[in-house]
Amino acid sequence: MNPFEKIFNYQILSRLENSGTMIITQHERGWLKLMLGHPAAASAFEPDTLHKLRAILTQDPSLDTDGLLHKAASKERHVYHPYVRLIRQAIMKNAVLQISYLNKSGEASPSQACFPYKLEYSMVKREWYLLYYQISNRRLMRSKLEKLLGLVELKCTEALSEQYKASIHTLLSRRSVSADILIEPEYNGELSRILYAFSCFEKEVSYAAEANTYTIRLFFDSSDSEFVLSKTRFLGKRVRIVEGEHLKRRMLESATKALGRYAETSG
Repeated sequence: MNPFEKIFNYQILSRLENSGTMIITQHERGWLKLMLGHPAAASAFEPDTLHKLRAILTQDPSLDTDGLLHKAASKERHVYHPYVRLIRQAIMKNAVLQISYLNKSGEASPSQACFPYKLEYSMVKREWYLLYYQISNRRLMRSKLEKLLGLVELKCTEALSEQYKASIHTLLSRRSVSADILIEPEYNGELSRILYAFSCFEKEVSYAAEANTYTIRLFFDSSDSEFVLSKTRFLGKRVRIVEGEHLKRRMLESATKALGRYAETSG
């Protein structure tokens, strides 16, 4: 096996990431080659980028899907929305978008200017979301891309874009919370797996050499607290919440209720 095929050491991984180096396994290259053959790839990539990726992977075998059977499949939904590339380019340019969308009652909303901040994808719902700053109301909004009826890119001055970014960061800071999650030392070897479980959150990792412990500090929106709890429960005894009173209290409540369901009743 290629010695660089699997690297789980956090110190090495963090140094590689800081230098802009990404480790891609042969399995991942095969998966990428298979995905590039999907019809949606033409919408997901610029023609030059798509051609370059396919050329790089020419000598790599595609992921073998023989023997895989997809049973009881629901109707396929395209995981790539045609607006993703346009919005991503607008974010990179610090541009303003003029958007119109369907509201909750199914009616078309008046066109409005917004400053796009982030694209999010829900693996559970298989839907794309746009997080943006609504300029007229000075609010942070989130809309499904499938609800967008149209968008037009508008130029934005550097001064205004910096002003919008500052407003977004202020609004996010009001909603942002953090929690410290300690990895029990006997499970340090599973650090990569644990970090992967929290991969959708911003985080910082610290290592205490004296105690041989890793601590993950997660930063997330307060509305995502229950999702963080579900991830923590999934990891079981590998981790423990050490900072974050709300999460600790909710974990205790849910654990107490779960134990209560299985407690032996006397009499």
